This record gives sequence, structure tokens and C-alpha cells, in this order.
Amino acid sequence: MGKSTHLIMIDKQQGYLSSNNMRELIRDNAMLLPAISRFDIAFGFGDSSVAQVCRENGVDTDTFLCVCNLLSGYSYDVTSISLTSLMGYLKRAHTSFLDVQFPKIRHYLIDAINYSASNEVALLLMKFFDDYVVEVKKHMDYENDVIFAYVDRLIRGEADEEFNIARYSAGHVDTAEKLKELKDIFIYHYKQKENDRLSGALFDIIMCERDMLRHFDVESQLFIPAVERMESEMRRSATDVAGEGQADDDVTSAQLALLSEREKEILRGIAQGKVNKEIADELCISVHTVATHRRNISAKLEIHTAAGLTIFAIIHHLVDVNEVTPV
Repeated sequence: MGKSTHLIMIDKQQGYLSSNNMRELIRDNAMLLPAISRFDIAFGFGDSSVAQVCRENGVDTDTFLCVCNLLSGYSYDVTSISLTSLMGYLKRAHTSFLDVQFPKIRHYLIDAINYSASNEVALLLMKFFDDYVVEVKKHMDYENDVIFAYVDRLIRGEADEEFNIARYSAGHVDTAEKLKELKDIFIYHYKQKENDRLSGALFDIIMCERDMLRHFDVESQLFIPAVERMESEMRRSATDVAGEGQADDDVTSAQLALLSEREKEILRGIAQGKVNKEIADELCISVHTVATHRRNISAKLEIHTAAGLTIFAIIHHLVDVNEVTPV
């Protein structure tokens, strides 16, 4: 009855907009706080709009909105993503898991259970957790050092014929499953009374598990499709360039096909630096005939200098460059 009547109605088809203020996003979904932090956005933004806050913090607005809309179950547009901005978000998420959340959970678990050399079950449970952290670290280090480096090269326009994001995507798995198993073991199989501290630790595990699942969603539904889109655009650009080159080749090949075998012989002689009389003597024809062929060759190829005809002959392998006499 006494609650605030300020209710935010978000259109799920539109999702969050740059004109919404940040306060509205948080009121709609408080679980966006970690995402805001991972974009390295400073708190204390008051009633500023999303666009204002992103601009002030050097964050790509479209990418920020895309991540927030995905995490809140609203519509999002992957085509507007800045991969540079999204990779910054993902790297800071990795740091949050490895340097903040996992150490905190480990500390709380040790404090909550009877952790000693005589308690073999507690030792096994902590080993389970520690092995899990090592596994996740290996996964995230690979993304930081290999995958993000690959995408950085794509952004610079450097194609990589040895790798593509589909290879990473094929082995990209949800790393939260083992955390869920650990939580379930504690809840359903680990017998211990006075569980206030353990309940607190388990709550942190549950929140971390959900955070890991959301992180997996951002990678699978935003990052990988955005990289695939960039790869596709690079392949299309390369095909366009190759197509233009092929079109040029088709034109010049068609020009070469216009020449008779006799004209090709005369063109070869021109490229070799021979004068009309030398060509005539070699081919046993008159100088006048050679001159007529030269005019016809120039007309067909639309090349009217000896230097131009020589280059054409070299390109089309009528002569070897070593046979050419400078003209």
C-alpha cells in the first residue's frame, strides 16, 4: 500500500532503449548490476540516461543495451554489437569469476565446514571445488589468449585461414554444471548441523552458478554470432575482390582470343624487340604484311605502343620476361 507507484513498463519487443535512464534498468532487473560493473561503468550515475552514462564511460551504447536486453530476456540486435566493447566486458567477467567470486566462495566454504586433515569428506569437497576452478581458469585463459587475440586480428582486417570461430563454438560448453553438482552434494549429501555459514556459502555458489550461465549466454548468443558475422563479411569482401580480379582476367583473356596465331607470333616478336623486317624474315612474310598485322593487333587490343604490347605479351605468357628487350 505504501510502496512507490513508480513502476517501469518495459516493452519486451523493444527492450531497454538508450533513452531509458540507468535507474530504470536496475529497478527492472537488479541482476544487471554485475553487467554494469563489467562494462567498467562507474556507479553514482543518478538519473542519467543510458546513452549519457555510456558516453561518459567510453562504452559502446548498442553493445551495452544488447547485453542488458539479453540478460533480462528482452529483444536484442546482435548486428549492432561492437566486438571490442564486448570483449572488454567478457574479459572483466573472467576477472570477476577468477579473482573475486571463486576466492570468496572458497574462503566461505573453508569457514563453514569442518575443514581439517581428519575430515576426508571435507578435503574431497574442497578438492572438487579447487579442480573446478583450475578447469574454468584454463577455459577462460584460452579465451583471453587465443580467441580474443583471433578476434582482434579480424578487427584489424587480418584474415586467418587456419582458424575460425566455429571451431571454438563446437567445443564451447557451459562451465557452470560442476558448480551445480558441488552445490547439490552439499545440500543433499553432506550432513552437518549449524549450517548458517554453509547456507551463506551455498547461496554464493547458487548466485555464481547463475552468473556463469548468463556469461555462457552472452558468449553463445552475442559474441559467437557477432564474430561469425565479421568472418562472413571478410569472406564476402575477399570474394568481391577476387571476382573483380576474375572479371579483369576474363576481359584480357577474351582480348587474347581475338588474335590469330600469326598475330600472336608477331606480337611475340614485338615484345622481343625485333623490328618489322626481322619479324618478316623470321616468319617468311613481307614487311608490309607485318605492318598490317601490327595495326590489326593494336586495334583489337586497344594498345598502341610497343611497350604496352610487350607488357600484354608478358602477362599472357606469350614471352618470358627474360626474352624481352627494353623498348
